[in-house]
Amino acid sequence: MAKPLVIKRQQKHLTESQFFELLNDFINDSYSGRRLKADGKRLSSGTVDNYTFLQKLFVEFAAQKSFELKIYVVNNLTQRERERASNYYKKLYTAFTNFLYSEKKYFDNYVGLMIKCLKTFFNYLEKERNLSVGVYHKSFYIPIEEIPIIALTTEQLNYFIYNEEFNKLVAEHELTKIKDIFVFGCTVALRVSDLLSLSRKNLLVQNGKYYLHVKSQKTGTFTSIKLPDYAIEILKKYKKEGRYLLPEITMAWFNKRLKALGKLIPDDFELVKTRERRGKQVLVYKNSKSRTHFKLSDHLTTHTMRRTAITNMLCLGMPEHLVRTISGHAANSKEFFRYVKLSQSFIDDHTDQFFEKMKML
Repeated sequence: MAKPLVIKRQQKHLTESQFFELLNDFINDSYSGRRLKADGKRLSSGTVDNYTFLQKLFVEFAAQKSFELKIYVVNNLTQRERERASNYYKKLYTAFTNFLYSEKKYFDNYVGLMIKCLKTFFNYLEKERNLSVGVYHKSFYIPIEEIPIIALTTEQLNYFIYNEEFNKLVAEHELTKIKDIFVFGCTVALRVSDLLSLSRKNLLVQNGKYYLHVKSQKTGTFTSIKLPDYAIEILKKYKKEGRYLLPEITMAWFNKRLKALGKLIPDDFELVKTRERRGKQVLVYKNSKSRTHFKLSDHLTTHTMRRTAITNMLCLGMPEHLVRTISGHAANSKEFFRYVKLSQSFIDDHTDQFFEKMKML
């Protein structure tokens, strides 16, 4: 349990060392389970990792920019001092975000994540450490960036699964395990953390039919999906290899080898990468000196599997509520709505093609 913070009588603000002491308490309480989510469940390790990254960034920021970090104790401030505190927090927000953008070269998505973590830290100080920190942090703007969804089309996924020449080429490059994991992930729509930890307890066989039953590590929701023949064959192939249903592999190695797999696709076309910084679109090059763009293979990551599965389910007409049941998304999920918009674009294209053909009759 975190030690009670000793605040001197009428102390106007906490020192930089106290700032980092409290930030460390925040991380430890989140990691140990003393701090929980609103629904009483423990925070995921990924969430706590983000708090640790925030801590490292503040250490670097304070050292490089000689910016004194402090936390004002609002109850001990006069009106004029509260105005001074308001100005300080505005300067802190500006200086820290400038550091993230200019020095660290981060994009809106990651800057937004760090600011969200910072606001959560101040809420922790107020609600769980009973410190009167005021409402200044509530005005910290969280940048939002909608990163494009990269997913394989139905035709591309079909090629991965069934094309015999491609499978021979994959075997020659010793990428069969990578391809099998990828195809399985593109089928079941699981988060990669759940996918790579699948064990025999997640597999149910009834009347010759195979089902996956999974409780998400991130959200605690249950998902269930019937497996097609090719997915069953993949599981049978690795049945005796270990404790997991799929080959054991680190995400870093999988991502690296997945890009090598993508390069074997006949049409590994150029796919321009863009991100946003301060709300403005920025071209990101694979090689900034030669201005070489990325290709489809460069975009393939562990996230591509889940995105491909969900997108193709929607594009091929599976009702949204059934896809959500499989993917584990809530009905009001903003993330899921992005897939719906993407599939609607797919439907629109085909609708336009239909009407164009109608004109030619």
